Amino acid sequence: MGMRLSTAILPIHRWGQGQKLWQRAEALGFHASYTYDHLSWRTFRDGPWFGAVPTLTAAATATQSMRLGTLVTSPNFRHPVTLAKELISLDDISGGRVTLGIGAGGTGFDATALGQEPWTPRERADRFAEFVPLLDRLLTEDAVSYEGDFYQAHEARNIPGCVQRPRLPFAVAATGPRGLRLAARYGQAWVTTGDPRLYEDGTPEQSDQAIRSQADKLTDACAEIGRDVTELDKILLTGFTPDRSRPLESLDAFVDFAGRHRELGFNEIVVHWPIPDSDFAADQKVFERIAMEAPAQLR
Repeated sequence: MGMRLSTAILPIHRWGQGQKLWQRAEALGFHASYTYDHLSWRTFRDGPWFGAVPTLTAAATATQSMRLGTLVTSPNFRHPVTLAKELISLDDISGGRVTLGIGAGGTGFDATALGQEPWTPRERADRFAEFVPLLDRLLTEDAVSYEGDFYQAHEARNIPGCVQRPRLPFAVAATGPRGLRLAARYGQAWVTTGDPRLYEDGTPEQSDQAIRSQADKLTDACAEIGRDVTELDKILLTGFTPDRSRPLESLDAFVDFAGRHRELGFNEIVVHWPIPDSDFAADQKVFERIAMEAPAQLR
């Protein structure tokens, strides 16, 4: 199987414009288009930012075959019971084209928007360890009751369940041991952005080594439960490694970048749809050429 190329379209556009981007992404042949599931995000906080699930629902009705998903949803402002209902509905509307990217969340604006204090890394990991198994049950069982330390469900009904069986796939974003164990047990894919500590001063070679180490730890986590790690897709969300935006400067630069990561075991690369005057700025014509021509060179 060749390398799949996908894109991330940030939810910053009113739908009159946004619809055209999602439809263009499908026309360019992207395997999937994802969006961020935040209430606001970094430098975009004081500008337009729309909800992920409504955006994906609209995208589902505006496209035909391209997969859709979040990169990523987190417990920061989500509850498994309400999220499961939305996902089952979205999976139905899309005809079974949804992938849930899911992670433990961070300390950004989402962490305090509901008035709470930011959770510590330990608490984020503890919540994630409850969130993922409960969501798995909610998406696969007709009725679920659960009493945990952080989440409860009382006879929560989710009939008829997902179009995709036994449920829509989870792409688990994780680099730490507990998250990687969740990816090994519940994931159909694993997501990484690399090692954030290398973004400012690291080299591409150091990044490759760090990602290789992450992948090795995923292999170990799978081995612990007797699962073949090759059952999981490996997804790299680009833009957060020391390479930054350089892979989008030319077709050759991207093929070289993607080829390096294919050798590390990745079979899906996600590039951000260009946003002028941002960290995701790129030449639209070069971006579209990469979308149309790179996959054939990466088979």
